Amino acid sequence: MQTDLLTTTLDLLGVFANGLLGGAVARTQNMDLFGFAAMGLVSGLGGGIIRDVLLEHGTPAALVDPAYIPTALAGAAIAFLMYIQSRAWNRVFILVDAAAISCWATAGALKTLEAGLEWLPAVLLGTITAIGGGVSRDLMLQRVPAVFKDGQLYATVAIFVAVIQVICVELLSVRNLTGTTVAIVAGVVLRLTAYWRGWRLPTGLDWEPSKILQRASKPKEPEP
Repeated sequence: MQTDLLTTTLDLLGVFANGLLGGAVARTQNMDLFGFAAMGLVSGLGGGIIRDVLLEHGTPAALVDPAYIPTALAGAAIAFLMYIQSRAWNRVFILVDAAAISCWATAGALKTLEAGLEWLPAVLLGTITAIGGGVSRDLMLQRVPAVFKDGQLYATVAIFVAVIQVICVELLSVRNLTGTTVAIVAGVVLRLTAYWRGWRLPTGLDWEPSKILQRASKPKEPEP
């Protein structure tokens, strides 16, 4: 029962944070009230719904628990009501974003392990839970999801957090709040550090095997 409560709490924290982020995106797009609500719902509920559908354990929690939809709308409402100057909002945005990724990655991993699946699916669904709402939101806006573009670590943070959560549960047998707190704090620290230091994953390399083979097969000129 304690694990269920912990998972639900983490899920709702992620829903609220991502609802707020969805509302922030709606503000940048000059949307009306309905747009704020739509962006908040998609951002806040998308990842969890995708996870629950893949787990095939009944109706997604977002559709049966009465707390989910109001929580996502509350996050979007804050972005609708409050105008924050860009510099201040950037600082709030990255902190909320880091917390949202970490909370949802842990919730997704825990819920997958509770369903009886192994560690690798737990990492996968923890990551999907964390990034699914943002990807769905960006696709609605007809743009390449931010998680797939060159930028500070995002999905990598979700994977990192989910792995730590799985290690705490499967290897260290830490199923209480302690292991989850360690995973969340580690994720927030990694996300903020990556943001401030500009850490990025490499993009496509320029390695051309054909040219290397041509150089290797080219006969050497005789020395004079």
